[in-house]
Amino acid sequence: MIAILGAGSMGRLWAATLPAGQVAFVPRPGQAPDPACYRFQPLEGESFSVTVPWLQRGQSPELLLVTTKAGDTLEALKDALPSIASSTPIVLFQNGLGSQQQVSETWPQRPVLAASTTEGANRPELGLTVHAGRGATWVGALNPTGQPLVGRVAQQLAESGLEVHPEQDILGRLWQKLVINAGINAFTAVLDCPNGEILEQPFYQQWINPLCREISHLLAAAGQPEHTPEALRESIEAVARRTAANTSSMRADALAGRPTEIDFINGYLARLGQQHGIATPVNQMLTEQVQQLN
Repeated sequence: MIAILGAGSMGRLWAATLPAGQVAFVPRPGQAPDPACYRFQPLEGESFSVTVPWLQRGQSPELLLVTTKAGDTLEALKDALPSIASSTPIVLFQNGLGSQQQVSETWPQRPVLAASTTEGANRPELGLTVHAGRGATWVGALNPTGQPLVGRVAQQLAESGLEVHPEQDILGRLWQKLVINAGINAFTAVLDCPNGEILEQPFYQQWINPLCREISHLLAAAGQPEHTPEALRESIEAVARRTAANTSSMRADALAGRPTEIDFINGYLARLGQQHGIATPVNQMLTEQVQQLN
């Protein structure tokens, strides 16, 4: 049994693609005990109905996927973990950085892994989850207890039919995604536009070069491979063009009045700058502008 904590778009994507009958959602306090029912639209073919039961008290999953928003992860796990065996691998799917470290520091004896995924999923209407874009998922250990389990966990997730790879340097993967998110998501939320449209906006053009200079300094301070600001901008804009019609999760959250993950993306970079004595005025400005949208 694979348990999924977080029944949002990403949780529902994995629940719909993993083998039927082997998945259950972990109930949050106050959630209804009725099974979660929704329609799932794969990339190809007709939509189909998915029914996912809730994990019952006493059931012990062999794997726990955590697909909550970054800001909800710690509290959600505090509620869920007392009834889950300490040997069960935890796989964190959060955007940005910061929440993963909180979890591995809070439960150092549990096997904690992280996933970095480029799969696209959204919920355009109530009761419908859409697989919006084919990508890949990398899984790696965040602590020594998780290290021996990486291959097995990657194999289990690959039973979904999605592309899954074991990754020795998962922190590096998470940093790569953080850089892209930091250069796209906040701009799409502030400008209220799809990813590709930020490239022509004066606000983006004014701030992208100084933002990339900040990120370049932070990568070096964090012990990550160094990249020039020009190379970072090129990577960010390549993804923005490739996903031109997509709405970022941050823009979607802002439009729906939900809390965004800005504190774990540009906010994380601003805090890291404070720790290392690196000025990050652009990351701080973008963080504050997104926070003011709610």
